[in-house]
Amino acid sequence: MKKVLITGANSYIGVSFEKYAKKYYPQEISIDTIDMVDGSWKSEDFSAYDVVYHVAGIAHTDVGNVSEKIKSKYYAVNTELAINTAKKAKKEGVRQLIFMSSAIVYGESAPYRKKKRITKDTEASPANFYGDSKWQADKGIRELADDSYIVTVLRPPIIYGKGSKGNYLTLVKVAKKFLFFPDIKNEKSMLYIENLCEFLCQVIVRTEGGIFWPQNAEYSRTSEIVKLIAEVNGHKITISKAWNWIVWLASKLPGKISCLANKAFGNMSYDQSMSTYDFNYQIVNLKESIRRTEME
Repeated sequence: MKKVLITGANSYIGVSFEKYAKKYYPQEISIDTIDMVDGSWKSEDFSAYDVVYHVAGIAHTDVGNVSEKIKSKYYAVNTELAINTAKKAKKEGVRQLIFMSSAIVYGESAPYRKKKRITKDTEASPANFYGDSKWQADKGIRELADDSYIVTVLRPPIIYGKGSKGNYLTLVKVAKKFLFFPDIKNEKSMLYIENLCEFLCQVIVRTEGGIFWPQNAEYSRTSEIVKLIAEVNGHKITISKAWNWIVWLASKLPGKISCLANKAFGNMSYDQSMSTYDFNYQIVNLKESIRRTEME
């Protein structure tokens, strides 16, 4: 039985993982969670745990116009807190530290009609302070690894599933209201929450260390996801190239409109070879993952 401590209470990923492990790995994994907000975690004893899974952090928000105070908070939470947690875990004899990094360390998605395929040789190049705060933690935590301290760093793409927030919710609103939608052949790596949870269980049971890039078995297209969401919700939407000119025009306009168009229809994917390991975690395909997200 591996004893796991999740550092970061009430996070979407942490709560989902705890429920998943309890349901599918009750004999292999037990989980406790600690809140990292008030600093009381510093006096907690980590020595009773085999694994510390660090999920506490500030999520990606609008980074276009923020104060230096807000930027410093990102570094305080996403970088300093993460590294200090990892150091405490190592000092107190924890065997494995799992850190949730992000694909954001490679920068933003390529704009509409531009391709961005990440390989193991692609160097990190954060585009803003949020990405850099994750990258600095990613580097700092990996420096702590040695023969007695296994560091497992995950750089997942967009994560979605039942109860998720962010960009996926925007697609849901579009899929339920629009009658027509552009048919853009963009390519994105995404990761369904149950596939992530299975991945986590596998690396914990197997004590796997290193850098990992988990993703779904299939790449995603924005138009395909919108169509699947609409179908599950009983809404008829027509996907057609006849509307592609709107996206092209929006991508050329200055300011926020082009940013939104490029974000929605841009490209950013991991080479699939990066995400193939000695264990199977891609247990739910894209179509089924949308159904479970919308209906269960």
